[in-house]
Amino acid sequence: MRQYSADLTPPWKRPKPVPEVPAEAGLVVEEPGSGFCGAVIRCEAGTVTLEDRFGKHRVFPLEPRGFLLEGRVVTLVRPASSSPARPTRTASGSVAVPGARARVARAGRIYVEGRHDAELVEKVWGDDLRVEGVVVEYLEGVDDLPAIVAEFAPGPDARLGVLVDHLLPGTKEWRIARSVTSEHALVVGHPYIDIWEAVKPSAVGIEAWPRVPHGQDWKTGVCRALGWPENTGAVWQAILKRVGSYKDLEPELLGRVEELIDFVTVS
Repeated sequence: MRQYSADLTPPWKRPKPVPEVPAEAGLVVEEPGSGFCGAVIRCEAGTVTLEDRFGKHRVFPLEPRGFLLEGRVVTLVRPASSSPARPTRTASGSVAVPGARARVARAGRIYVEGRHDAELVEKVWGDDLRVEGVVVEYLEGVDDLPAIVAEFAPGPDARLGVLVDHLLPGTKEWRIARSVTSEHALVVGHPYIDIWEAVKPSAVGIEAWPRVPHGQDWKTGVCRALGWPENTGAVWQAILKRVGSYKDLEPELLGRVEELIDFVTVS
C-alpha cells in the first residue's frame, strides 16, 4: 500500500529551506518588512536588537525567514552561548579587546579641568585608557597651568595632555594655554563653558542648553532655566547616566579627547 505525505502542497509551491545563522554581535542584516538594516548588538530569548549606522536601535522577533543577509533570506537563531551577545566596540567606538588587562600606567598623563570632566572621560574612554595605561587626573581650574606643567616636567617618555573648557580665541583660557610651550605638552580644548554642554541635548531630553546671563554661575543658571533642582552634583550624575557612548557627545569634545590620547601614547 502506498504511503502519502500529510502535506498535499505541490513541491513547486513549498517554501525552500533557508539557512539558520547565529545572531552574533556585529552581524549586519536587514529586516525586509521595515527595511531597517543594522548590526546585531544583543540577542535574547525570542528577540534580536539591531543598531543602524545612525545609532538607532530596533528590536525584532526571531522569526523563521525573518531577515536578509547579503540579500539572501535567512533565519536568525540565538547563538550557542546562553549569554547575550556582547558589543564589539567600547563606549568610545573603539574595537573592544575582550579579556584585555589594564596596562601598567604610563608616566604620561591627561589632565582635565574639573571632576565632572574626569568622570565623563572615564565613562566614555575608560576601557581605552586602561588598555593604553593612561591615567586621567582633574585640575581645579587652569589659572596656574604653566606652573602645573612645569612641576610635571613633561618629556619624551612622559607626555602631558591637558583638556580645557571654553578654549576660544581671545579668552583667558586661550591666553593661558598659549603660555605652555613645552613640545612634550599639548593643551587643547572645547568651546563649551562647561562640560555639561558637551553632552548632546537630545541625550538628556531637552531641545537645547539654555543661555545663562553673563556673571551668573552657569550650572545654577541652567538648572533654574530648565526647572531642575539646584543640586548641581546630583543633576550631573543624572546627566552622566544618560550618556551611553560617544554618540551622546558633541564632536568638538570627541576630537579633542582622541587627540590627547594619541599624543600621550606616542612611543
